[in-house]
Amino acid sequence: MNCDKKDLLLYAVTDRHWLDGRRLVDVVRESLDGGVTMVQLREKTLDEANFFAEAKELQALCRERGVPFLVNDNVEIAREMDADGVHVGQSDMEAQDVRALLGPDKILGVSAHTVEQAVLAEKHGADYLGVGAVFPTGSKDDADDVSYETLKAICAAVSIPVVAIGGIAQSNVEQLAGSGICGVAVISAIYAAKDIQKASADLRLATEKMLHV
Repeated sequence: MNCDKKDLLLYAVTDRHWLDGRRLVDVVRESLDGGVTMVQLREKTLDEANFFAEAKELQALCRERGVPFLVNDNVEIAREMDADGVHVGQSDMEAQDVRALLGPDKILGVSAHTVEQAVLAEKHGADYLGVGAVFPTGSKDDADDVSYETLKAICAAVSIPVVAIGGIAQSNVEQLAGSGICGVAVISAIYAAKDIQKASADLRLATEKMLHV
C-alpha cells in the first residue's frame, strides 16, 4: 500500500469557489499551516494548461511540506507531472485501469458508496477509499448519502484505510466516532472559512479527539 493512514487524518480537497480573489496556492498554504495532512486538487472548470500550471505549483508546496498531493480524476495530468496519486469517483475511469496507467507505486483513492463498490475498489488496486456523503453537503451535486451503518460496514469489509467525506465540520465530526474511519476529507469546512489556518487546526484537533489519536 502506498498510503500511510496518518496522511489521511485531515484530507483537504480544493475548491476555487471560495477563493474571493486569492490564489489557490496561498489558501492551501494556510490549510497546511493549520495541520492538513493530504491535499487533493479538484478542478472541474479549468482548461488543461491552467490546470497543469496550478497542479505544479501546489505539488511544489506539498513536497516542501512533506504532504502527499493528489489530482482528482485527471490521470493524464497526474502522470505527466508525477503527482503522488489520483482520486477517482465511481463515474470516472475504472480503478484497475487507473492502477494500470499509474503503475504500482502511486496512491490511488476511489470513492465508494456501498460495501460492494468498496470491496471491488480494493480488489482493483485502491490504496484508500473516500466514503460519503456522510452528512448533507452543498459541494457536490451528485453526492449519494451514506448512512453511519453503511460507513461502518464498508470499514469492516475492507483492509485499506477509509476516509469519510461530505458535510463534515468541527461541529459534527464526533458523530463519526467508532465507524472505523482513519480520517476525514473536507472542502468547505476549511476553504470556506474566514480563517483557514484556524479552521484547519480546530478540525484536526476535533478529528484526533474523535479517533483517539
